[in-house]
Amino acid sequence: MLLGAVVAALHSLALALGLGAVFARGLRLRELSRSLGNGEALAQLFRADNLWGLAALLWIATGLVRAFGGLEKSSTFYLRNGFFFLKMGLFVAVLGLEIFPMTTFMKWRIARGRGKPIADAPFSVLVRLNDLEVALIVLIPFVASLMSRGVWLY
Repeated sequence: MLLGAVVAALHSLALALGLGAVFARGLRLRELSRSLGNGEALAQLFRADNLWGLAALLWIATGLVRAFGGLEKSSTFYLRNGFFFLKMGLFVAVLGLEIFPMTTFMKWRIARGRGKPIADAPFSVLVRLNDLEVALIVLIPFVASLMSRGVWLY
């Protein structure tokens, strides 16, 4: 029982950490779009992105344990719940949207490590993708709440 509570709390904290990190990342992207030469904003962007990645790993790990570890509800509960699949679909959408920012930021980190500036940064695209990720992450807890109450069991 205690382990289930700890894993559930970590899952919720991953959401809080991730939402805060991806929101902060969006702020730094907007700041950088106005002044590309701001090295501190770029460093803050990378820190926020690191926290976002950490939150995603924690979210995935605790989610798998919660769904298939038998700590709370059985895996059958999740696999017979339409909102579980909707939640997973939203999460996969976030992961899909994250591919372009992730590869872009890796290129920026390499360029910065070599002392080169980031050139031709597609800030408008990155900001829009980030904002869409934020919106989906805000939606996920509502779907999760319905899921946990067994609203769409079949």
